[in-house]
Amino acid sequence: MAREVNAMLSNIGFPGLILILIIALVVFGPSKLPEIGRAVGRGLREFKDSVRDVTSTDDKQETPTVQQAQTSKDREV
Repeated sequence: MAREVNAMLSNIGFPGLILILIIALVVFGPSKLPEIGRAVGRGLREFKDSVRDVTSTDDKQETPTVQQAQTSKDREV
């Protein structure tokens, strides 16, 4: 199922995106479309920032472990 959805989304292309934008314009109207775009942009930015924070936190937590492993190897030799 996930493979089918991925294949379907990868084959949209430029004409498909234009069609989706036209349908969104008709459904939501020209006054609501910028608000929706801003909200989606903020959501994506917050998601991106949170992912960046999580990955940087993970990197900081892994660094002492690597240093401890190297110290242990030095002691064995």
